[in-house]
Parts: sequence; structure tokens; C-alpha cells
Amino acid sequence: MIDLYCWPTPNGHKITLFLEEAKLPYKLIGVNIGKGDQFQPDFLKISPNNRMPAIVDHDPTDGRKPISVFESGAILLYLAGKTGKFLPKDLRGQVEVLEWLMWQMGGLGPMLGQNHHFGQYAPEKIPYAIDRYVKETSRLYGVLNKRLAGRDFILGKQYTIADMAAYPWLIPERQGQDMNDFPHLARWHAAIKARPATVRAYARAKEVRPETPPVMGEAERKVLFGQDKSVVK
Repeated sequence: MIDLYCWPTPNGHKITLFLEEAKLPYKLIGVNIGKGDQFQPDFLKISPNNRMPAIVDHDPTDGRKPISVFESGAILLYLAGKTGKFLPKDLRGQVEVLEWLMWQMGGLGPMLGQNHHFGQYAPEKIPYAIDRYVKETSRLYGVLNKRLAGRDFILGKQYTIADMAAYPWLIPERQGQDMNDFPHLARWHAAIKARPATVRAYARAKEVRPETPPVMGEAERKVLFGQDKSVVK
């Protein structure tokens, strides 16, 4: 059994996508990041960066005590290694997956996160910041659109953790993008959205947050965006 500590965000969805595809048994444990659950001592024992998602695998392949893993990319790699699924067997395929996984972790996620922040959450709308991240989002969409030309998935015919990492971050209606400008990306996105495991993964997210909350309040904004060294305990 795997305990999955998460909240319905793009990084959280990555892990439920894998678990549902692999049909691994898991228990969802909500980490309400708007209320500060990520700073609770018990959670910090498994996620010292006070970020979700994190997992605890009670049945690791070495047969020893439970193992915890934090950071969504590391979790995907761990689960792929545990199951032997969604990661190519050959060296060159593995390198490609690592390249695109790191591209998502270092580029797509952070840049689209800043798009969300300045476009939706920042109390003051700064035109320069909004324009900068909307344009960078467009560039990154373009990179992935080009990669997907003539390919079903990022690696070609094989659906991998690279696809699972990128898919949840693409929310064009929130990111100032028109999917008509990215036809290969649109086709790939629609195909993943229709997968039964994707439908199940997003449905399970409602177990920890049944309804999307209203506009973010000041208290929640301070928890999410007012962090400094004082929260590291």
C-alpha cells in the first residue's frame, strides 16, 4: 500500500495519474495547502521542503521498512522503478524520458506556475510580469507541440512518466493560450484526457477537495505566498 499525501494541483495529479495507470493500491491523504497542512511536523518528516506531493511506500522492493519520497519528479521515477512501467527499458529511451521530465520540472511547471501567480493570484496585476509569463508559456507550449509532431506521445508510441508530468500543467484557458495554435499538443492533450486512468485520477481528487473553493482570501494567500525562512523548522 502507498500513502499519497497530496492536494489537487498539477503536481498532485501527476502521481494519481501514475497510480491509476499502474493500478497500484493507494490511500489518499489530503494536504490542504491553503490552511498550512504542509507545515505540520508529521508531514515535514516525509517532505522537508514543505511541499506536496509526497508518498510513503509500505511495501518497497527491498523488503525493508517503509520508504518516503518527496518531489513529484522523484516520485514518478521511484514508481516507474518499482513497477517497471511507463519508463523505457533501453538506455536511449530512458535518457529521453529524463530529459523531458527535467524539462517539465525545471521549465514547464515553474514558468506556468508563475503565469498562474501573476495572472490570477497576485493582489496587484503587473502587466510586465503577466506578459512575460504568458509569452514564456506560449514558447513552452510551442516546444512540446513541435516534439509531438508525428508522435502519439513524447517518446513516440509509448506513454511514459514524461507525459504524466507535463499533462496536468497544460490548462490553456488559465494560461492565456489558444490550443488551435498548437494542433499536435491539442491532439495529445485530448488523448490523455480521455484515458480511463486519467478520468479516475481526476475523480479521486474530489475525495480530498470535493469542491473548488471560491476566490482566494487574504489568509490563504499569506499561507501560500508569504513564506520565508521562518517556516523551515
